[in-house]
Amino acid sequence: MLPVGTQAPDFTLPDKDGNSVSLSDFRGKKVILYFYPRDNTPGCTRQACAFAKANQEFADKNAVVIGVSKDSAASHQKFAAKYELPFVLLSDTETAVLQLYDVWKEKKLYGKVSMGVVRSTYLIDENGVIAAALPKVKPDENAAQMLALL
Repeated sequence: MLPVGTQAPDFTLPDKDGNSVSLSDFRGKKVILYFYPRDNTPGCTRQACAFAKANQEFADKNAVVIGVSKDSAASHQKFAAKYELPFVLLSDTETAVLQLYDVWKEKKLYGKVSMGVVRSTYLIDENGVIAAALPKVKPDENAAQMLALL
């Protein structure tokens, strides 16, 4: 994970509608930047729905939620529509931002080794500085965790 207190690297990725979205677009707001493995999987769905349910509370605290995965924009569009997700989902099919934020890692499952996203969340302050970095977050606790940090 990137160190707390350092400037969050800026990036630009396509959202679910194909629009370019940059981290710097959100200066002046707190950003909950969460990285998740895959759309429409049980853990990722629970995590996204928890963020969606708390979306107004985040807005009340001048914070926005941004989810990033390796999924395509089309996949994000279906995922967001199916679960009525009110926040930004960004597509990093090339894993450039996943690697930049140190969440693209070697994973082991049943003895098989592969590369994948380690579910992680950053809290970035209004000036673009990393205020918190949480590795290996639990999908059912992450939204509440982030609200508590705010």
